[in-house]
Amino acid sequence: MGVLKGLKPEKVFYYFEEISQIPRCSGNEKAISDYLVNFAKERNLEYIQDKALNVIIRKPATKGYESAPGVIIQGHIDMVCEKTSDSNHDFSKDPIKLQIDGDYIKATNTTLGADNGIAVAYALAILDSKDIAHPEIEALFTTEEETGMTGANELDPSLLNGKVLLNIDSEEEGIFYVSCAGGLRDVITLPVEFKKPENKYGIRLKVFGLQGGHSGMEIIKQRGNANKLLGRVLYDLNKKIKVECASINGGDKSNAIPREATAELIIDNIEKAKQIVEYWDKTFKNELSVSDPKVKVSIEEIEKSERVLTKESFEKAIYILMLVHDGVQTMSKSIEGLVESSSNLGVVKTYTNRIEFTSATRSSVETLRDLIHNKTEIITKLVGAELNTNAPYPAWEYKPDSRIRELMKKVYKDMYGKEPEIAAIHAGLECGILSGKMKDVDMISFGPNLYDVHTPQEKMSISSVKRVWEFLVEVLKQIKNY
Repeated sequence: MGVLKGLKPEKVFYYFEEISQIPRCSGNEKAISDYLVNFAKERNLEYIQDKALNVIIRKPATKGYESAPGVIIQGHIDMVCEKTSDSNHDFSKDPIKLQIDGDYIKATNTTLGADNGIAVAYALAILDSKDIAHPEIEALFTTEEETGMTGANELDPSLLNGKVLLNIDSEEEGIFYVSCAGGLRDVITLPVEFKKPENKYGIRLKVFGLQGGHSGMEIIKQRGNANKLLGRVLYDLNKKIKVECASINGGDKSNAIPREATAELIIDNIEKAKQIVEYWDKTFKNELSVSDPKVKVSIEEIEKSERVLTKESFEKAIYILMLVHDGVQTMSKSIEGLVESSSNLGVVKTYTNRIEFTSATRSSVETLRDLIHNKTEIITKLVGAELNTNAPYPAWEYKPDSRIRELMKKVYKDMYGKEPEIAAIHAGLECGILSGKMKDVDMISFGPNLYDVHTPQEKMSISSVKRVWEFLVEVLKQIKNY
């Protein structure tokens, strides 16, 4: 243990630092999955590793808890891998570089991976403990949550015996989530053609300086979407000067609000282009003065590309950027302040013969999710593109008679002298899939304070981790009263 040495609870932070040394971007979880298997082997604990690389580790109940309902402690082992534009971090092999800043743990120029590494650390600390009273524990570690909940989808529920599931994948201490949105990902594939350029000046147009964030949790904050902002600038440039486009690229993950987007262009009037860009720089600073005050639009001269999109292909790409829905669609009428449906145009990428536009849509009401999808389908048809829909996941419906919810409310009030908040979340939790597979299992989601997840500014409160740990231990102790 290095950077986090001395922090309490010691075992939790020990394991958090351990797993931070293991690359675990979504789709690259073999090493962390094998680490968990070796952890179980070294402690003679029963384990299962399935084809999706999900891992289940069982620990018998402590004395006196043999007849208490078994508890599944659940979290996902993958993380969103984002970094700053000037970082040379290689997520395929480099460890996360941790740092402490007051009450916070951060990473150096990358995402921290507290989403959902802290759940893994909590579970390992419980499994490794010798002095914590608890019923039978089944630690369930799932894969590829961030890119479509593949692990949860492929899980065989018959492998689990527990009657209570504690999902530790929420980001606000004192808020217990009992319902979540469902969602899907739409990918528009626009076939494009190229030609030789005719204009004089090669430039790179860039929108940057945005905060980004989790496309579920932060969508209500109305932060700027770099892809959508770039589309507005391109639309205006194309109206006022001669513009040819070599490429459009922005964002990296569909479930992260894009912080940067660029277009490589060839234009006929660089001075006019600078004036237009200056106008949009001021406009965006005004529009986003509260939610994203550091937004910036810039151009720089670059070497001319040898090929550019045809005018028709370029304009179709602009139409998609302008028209595809982004941001909050509807707010809940029954839960004040809850986003009901939304979409995020997270990734735009130019390939050899196509441009792909990837959106993540979320909704707690299936028909409203379908409405956004149908609008995307119409836009796709109008521009002659193709639409592929993948990674659908269901909403997690509220259960009125949850005994674990009532127990946790009591424990929380006894410990802190106040009622926790019971809420729904506008983000996809694996509880949506798991509740459909394990209908008799009582589920709830909670966690310590995390901030700016899915961005290089991600941070985790040290004091909150300690409080939530103490709360978790007490819940396990009182599970006999379930």
